[in-house]
Amino acid sequence: MSTSPLPPSPIPLLTSVASYRRWRQRAFDEGKSVGFVPTMGALHDGHLSLVQRSLAENELTVLSIFVNPAQFAPHEDLATYPRTLPGDLELLTAQQVTVGETVRKPSAVFLPSVQEMYPSGISQDVSAQKGAFVEMKGYGHQMEGASRPTFFRGVMTVVTKLFNAVQPTNAYFGQKDIQQALLLRRLCKDLLFPYPEADHVHIVPTARDPNDGLALSSRNAYLSVNERKFAPALYKALQYAESAWSNGESKDRCISEAVAVVDEVKVQAAIDGVDVRLDYIEMNDSETFDVLDASSNHHLARDIPVILSGALWVGKTRLIDNIVIGDLERIIK
Repeated sequence: MSTSPLPPSPIPLLTSVASYRRWRQRAFDEGKSVGFVPTMGALHDGHLSLVQRSLAENELTVLSIFVNPAQFAPHEDLATYPRTLPGDLELLTAQQVTVGETVRKPSAVFLPSVQEMYPSGISQDVSAQKGAFVEMKGYGHQMEGASRPTFFRGVMTVVTKLFNAVQPTNAYFGQKDIQQALLLRRLCKDLLFPYPEADHVHIVPTARDPNDGLALSSRNAYLSVNERKFAPALYKALQYAESAWSNGESKDRCISEAVAVVDEVKVQAAIDGVDVRLDYIEMNDSETFDVLDASSNHHLARDIPVILSGALWVGKTRLIDNIVIGDLERIIK
């Protein structure tokens, strides 16, 4: 966060690791569970659904707001990423859940500075970075990692730092970022995290616009009114692919069905002066993230869930989405 004064808030705002750890120690002493929702701010109903889940399942709930430089490549949108702290705090203040006779509200907001999170400094250029970083070998180069090769290094690093600082009993992530969330479960398992343990990393279903199904995202704020009309194309394409799969079509046929949907929308958008470009649509094994080959049969999804995912550029805004095919409860829990 910047050094400008913080907006008033009835929720305690903790801006340093030291101040947070004092707060966390009291929770340890009182034997209270702590739920954690990590965010980069610009909160929307998707974030709030994570907060509601945490409030329902934990005695205390902490949300962090930190725009992480390490997960943005030099050409990406770090400088323009939405920063809306006063509005975020208003939304959080309105959240509550009644459990028995107790009304639970957010307990604290963790607002660390870049210097606090990266004591050795941070550059968006990986080759210029100094200090300790966390990489996920063998699992981070597929799907989103293929398009954003330094992204997961930044995410794994910052979430490791946040988990070390916050020490949550439970942590909550949205399905929209499915690869990220599954990698974080693996991170906790591989590095033996006590807070949270791997099975306490929860993935919550994607929150969507009730009218057209667009996945809620902070980056949706970048879309112009005209661009917003074409943003649901990705989810529509994924739905067509899912339907084809359920009808017994091959993997290649499913992808072709999805691409055809995007191509049709692309033509319509061009008439309105909107550039729509497909980054990728793919089907991946949810455990290895390996791409399903053309001969993959439908028994796979019954044994191991398949992630049908994609990314779409609408104007200058990159949107992502996914559908899990198979045993959803193995992932979304």
